[in-house]
Amino acid sequence: MTTRAKHHAEPDPQPRSPEHLFDSAGISIERMPMLRVIFDRLAMQCSENTRQLSTAPAYFSVNSVKTERLGKILETAEGKAVVAVLHAQAWDARVLVGLDNKLIFALVEALFGGDGSEAPYVENRALTNIEMRVAQKTIDLISRSLQSAFSVIVESNFKFERIETRMDFAAIAPRNNFAVLAKFNLRILARSGELFIVIPQAALNPIRQSLTADHTIDVAAADPRWSRRIKTEVSKAEVTVQAIIQEEGFTLGDIADLKVGHILQLKSTPKSRVRLECNDEPLFWCQLGQAEGNYTLRVDAVVDSDQDFLDGLIDH
Repeated sequence: MTTRAKHHAEPDPQPRSPEHLFDSAGISIERMPMLRVIFDRLAMQCSENTRQLSTAPAYFSVNSVKTERLGKILETAEGKAVVAVLHAQAWDARVLVGLDNKLIFALVEALFGGDGSEAPYVENRALTNIEMRVAQKTIDLISRSLQSAFSVIVESNFKFERIETRMDFAAIAPRNNFAVLAKFNLRILARSGELFIVIPQAALNPIRQSLTADHTIDVAAADPRWSRRIKTEVSKAEVTVQAIIQEEGFTLGDIADLKVGHILQLKSTPKSRVRLECNDEPLFWCQLGQAEGNYTLRVDAVVDSDQDFLDGLIDH
């Protein structure tokens, strides 16, 4: 007699959700096209903001965007870069902004009047206090650029917490966790350096859905120079305004009876308010005055059309 034993698989006491399985394999950059849009905007903003440090042209470009384990990223940067820890308050998470030493040396040279004629400085040593101050100022500009770049999909504020030269103290997540690593190349004074941004994948979970939507057709990176030009030209535009001292209704008979020399008596007094209009739209209440032989208007208040309508109903 043969006895067949039935084998029942033990149920997983903690079944993994699809998102947990997704996290364990790392983020697929291809599934988040808005990340590349954001980093392209960041490169443009960094190029613009770096001009605050030096008159020499500075150009940032995206070198690569990939996922990598945090531990490997930190090991590669050890002894070659400084990193700043930024707190993304909207995500309740932290990100890293790193500058390699070559980038810092190039910025210091440009800041202190170098023209790139000498050989690049390549000595492997600890950074001086001045170089660290330049690095911190640069990171401040980059954090503002990062905030502007992410504003495409979500308002984010990146608050500076600390700067580190030892990568062991820059671990913002378990070293075995995946993170998005974006590398940027800087060209200035015929020098090159590297900027890198590290965002743990857990920080992106709250905005993952926004990152998967491709808004590249609708989103156009703002050109700061063009924005300033538009603002300047708009402020120079000429408009015609008219001052209404008093409105009085006349009949056709009144108009027909007018003769040369007739005087129209106005009920207004010098203390009456004058309404300033543009294209028949009321703008301001003003006081009439004179200066150097000319009539003048002093703005007292903005016209509240809704309140004036209600006041008119009450008066009637």
